Amino acid sequence: MVPRDVRHLTATLVAATVVALASVACARTSGATVVATDLPNEARETLANIRRGPPFPYERDGVAFGNREKLLPAQPRNYYREYTVRTPGASTRGARRIVCGGAPTVPDACWYTGDHYQTFARIVE
Repeated sequence: MVPRDVRHLTATLVAATVVALASVACARTSGATVVATDLPNEARETLANIRRGPPFPYERDGVAFGNREKLLPAQPRNYYREYTVRTPGASTRGARRIVCGGAPTVPDACWYTGDHYQTFARIVE
């Protein structure tokens, strides 16, 4: 049988590890926010399109976003959807996106990324 003090130490170390890992996850998620009115005009247009619902201007708009980078809060599969933010002068979709979670036209929360999923800022309305 394992002595009580060893069990207590083990439990304490496990709890400390869980807290440390949660802190790292929160740091990677980033507490950055952006006020919707401070977004580029094209991003505000995209938010309006999201609330109106389909059809969307880009074929890939509204598809599931897998959160593979794990920078957004953990949620069940297919919770997040991505939308293109038009980049003036770009011949492709560019790097700017809005990712929303929850109901398609009434999302729980949305995030803006201007660097193709490297960083996210939660949109505050």
